[in-house]
Amino acid sequence: MQTITFTAAQAAGATRRGLWPTLRVAALSILLTGLTTTVSAAPDGGQRAHKSAAPAATAEKRAFTIEDVYRIRYASGPAVSVKGQLAYSVSASDLKNQSSSVALYVDGQPLKGVSGWAPQWSPDGTALYYTAAADGRAQVFRYDMKSGETKQLTNYALGTQGAVVSPDGNLVAFAAEVWPNIGGADGEANAKANELKAKAPVQAHMADKLLFRHWDQYTDGKYWHIIVYNVAQNTYTDVTPGEFHSPTFSPGGPEGFAFSPDSRELCYLSNHDAHPEASTNSDLYTVPVGGGEARCITADNKAWDGSPQYSPDGRYIAYRTQTIPGYESDRFRLAVIDRTTGKKTVLTEGFDNWVDAFKWSPDSRAIYFLAPVRGYEPLYKVTIKTGRIETVIPGRAIGSFDIDGKGLFYYTYSTTGKPSALYSARPTRKGLGEQQVTHFNDSLEQAVDIRPSETMWVRGAAGDSVEVFIVKPHGFKEGTKYPLVINVHGGPQMQWMDSYRADWQVYPGAGYVVAYPNPHGSTGYGQQFCRDISEDWGGKPFVDVMRVTDALAQLSYVDSTRMGIMGWSYGGYFMNWVQGHTKRFKCIASMMGLYDMNSMWGTTEELWFPNFEMNGQPWNSDLYRKWSPSTYVMNFATPTLIITGERDYRVSYTQSLQYFSVLQTLGIPSRIIVFKNDGHWPSNLRSMPLYYNAHLEWFHKYLGGAPAPWKSEDMVNGTMNY
Repeated sequence: MQTITFTAAQAAGATRRGLWPTLRVAALSILLTGLTTTVSAAPDGGQRAHKSAAPAATAEKRAFTIEDVYRIRYASGPAVSVKGQLAYSVSASDLKNQSSSVALYVDGQPLKGVSGWAPQWSPDGTALYYTAAADGRAQVFRYDMKSGETKQLTNYALGTQGAVVSPDGNLVAFAAEVWPNIGGADGEANAKANELKAKAPVQAHMADKLLFRHWDQYTDGKYWHIIVYNVAQNTYTDVTPGEFHSPTFSPGGPEGFAFSPDSRELCYLSNHDAHPEASTNSDLYTVPVGGGEARCITADNKAWDGSPQYSPDGRYIAYRTQTIPGYESDRFRLAVIDRTTGKKTVLTEGFDNWVDAFKWSPDSRAIYFLAPVRGYEPLYKVTIKTGRIETVIPGRAIGSFDIDGKGLFYYTYSTTGKPSALYSARPTRKGLGEQQVTHFNDSLEQAVDIRPSETMWVRGAAGDSVEVFIVKPHGFKEGTKYPLVINVHGGPQMQWMDSYRADWQVYPGAGYVVAYPNPHGSTGYGQQFCRDISEDWGGKPFVDVMRVTDALAQLSYVDSTRMGIMGWSYGGYFMNWVQGHTKRFKCIASMMGLYDMNSMWGTTEELWFPNFEMNGQPWNSDLYRKWSPSTYVMNFATPTLIITGERDYRVSYTQSLQYFSVLQTLGIPSRIIVFKNDGHWPSNLRSMPLYYNAHLEWFHKYLGGAPAPWKSEDMVNGTMNY
């Protein structure tokens, strides 16, 4: 990645609140005319070790298209055995046939006749466990490495979610959504109850308490429970009975339970508060694998605790923890509990960013973890005894990793201009010694212009500096001006990274400059920078993005008369906020966005989120009206594309309906697309092609880039083929 840097004087705001504690201003030779008061120096801090290729297009390569999104293959979930064998899954999509597949690989070769994911090795490396579809449901299988034979272990009627095999190989723990009056031990009875409800003449949902629907599903009185399957006895035991979700729901799928090294105990997370819809107080519990009384081990903390992992020697349980009740975006700290004394120790209190995925070292002396830091997701190591934190693999947007305990690391990552692949490294003082392990996309990368990104730092609100990623269009030529699309991220507490994303290739492939900033509220720039968005949704972030727009408009290759802006979720909210506060953009694209904050509170399910972000409820906080885009209808004027999902219970599609009604009534050019069967995240194969195509149509109409490959109307009506 190219980093555009500026004079030291321009970096004056960079160190505010300790955002860049190791700021080092490099030799500065590149200066953009007219940006001396708005653009600051890029911090080094070890986070620019890896850089994308030069931005100029290779002449013989063709432009990236929507079809190319579905030609990319992804390696993920590396797992290393005690013998050093490397297993991982490889996923692929077929746009034309609307199908997808997942294959398992070991040491670079596909396992013959095996389709599955989530590989897990037996302790001795002689068997590989994985999850695969059987009769349309996810089940757990065992592959014998010597004989090559596969055996199905579970045959649970509801299917399994997030399955984990015990160290002794005799137990499989998984999550399933069950009827609490039936319990999870009898999968067949639960399946019959589901079928009975589905076929009932009256089709309705009934509830007597909140959180009766979540993300894109109604619960209908069911709860997620953890089921333990005994392989030898062929029995299922519900170890978390009752009317509580165990583990607590995660949008990425059930997670949050682990076996102890002796295979006798499970640790899991669950929220037992009376009003879980307004609480983030998930706690850690331990329970015998055969069922019995569960014991809460984090009751002293009223904020979130989760992601338990036992140390290999059994002494500790490592977990992530927060300290502010009700605040889902509080800093995730890494902590350990001594199982003998009960003593809790936070290992990363001095680390001012979130801790994401982590794994124990085989000798139990350290924990390796990923963290969002300045547009990357590097790998770190914290030593248990001293609390010392070291950077292991810097400057990478790592997605998953594993270690062999002998100094070798396997990990997946991508850059803006290179899709994800699996790599290995043996870090030493001399360097990483990085090697690319998988090459599934080599031919595509050789034929298609997958554009890299550059970075720019802009002085934002309150003197803080804002990182901006810029992707130049296919066929870029100096001296030519191109239309610009700014992409504002959702969350809002997350970060854009130097990583591959289809949005950042489809639009440059059609002739647009694409820029994506990390304004206040983004993770990776210190927790205060992240916290600053709360109670200030349209404040500092708006100032940030407008100053970013100012800086981008002055770039020699940007046509400031043809600028558009797009965003999803909070990014969609931001689009709706932009609608009422500036007319500088030729068009807007708002996806799954919040429009009226008062009614959003009444239709969302996770009430802890608006309660914290708006400091109360609509009847006791003026922030709902202050930060509601609907308050500023009198200023609306910009043509807008709206996309939403009818099954989005996080940000109800009625928000988009209200917005569209207003735009149409005011005579403002607008279009709405409602995905009938989708929630907050549209189906990758069924719906996202229309998402990309509709954007290209809208941008072509108002910004003048290349036309869309298809007619969205034909896609909606089923009168076209890919």
